Amino acid sequence: MKPGETIAEVQKQFTHIVNHLIGLGKMFNKEELNIKIPKCLDRSWQPKVTTISKTKDLTTLTTATLFGNLREYELEMIRLNEQEHGDRKQKSIMLKSAVQKEDSGDECSSSCSETETLTLLTRKFSKFLRKRAKRRVNHSRGTIIKRSIILLI
Repeated sequence: MKPGETIAEVQKQFTHIVNHLIGLGKMFNKEELNIKIPKCLDRSWQPKVTTISKTKDLTTLTTATLFGNLREYELEMIRLNEQEHGDRKQKSIMLKSAVQKEDSGDECSSSCSETETLTLLTRKFSKFLRKRAKRRVNHSRGTIIKRSIILLI
């Protein structure tokens, strides 16, 4: 089994090889095939292979049932990995915020801060419009079109 390969791909390759060997005259019994399947899996499958071999008799188990159990395990591992990845992603999105409390009796500070915010916003918007006006070029003459914008505060 190659890294990143699914059980469905392993089953397809295994069945393909076994069918070709049967076509060449080699005969296999269920027990022999069921012993070969766990041998072709990598180390990450070892816990599941051990569990299956301890709880079920590999001589009576069909290859379809064995691959079905392995697919079930694979899907469970994929679900757990996605859940862990989702939890990590969700944690990185969380942001902390701090709120500053102002005295409600001090009306000047709140109105001053609103005025400062409005002034800053007006400056940035005016700067944006100036840059935008400079970029507009009359393509027929090749000259810059100037526009006047008056903002009332």
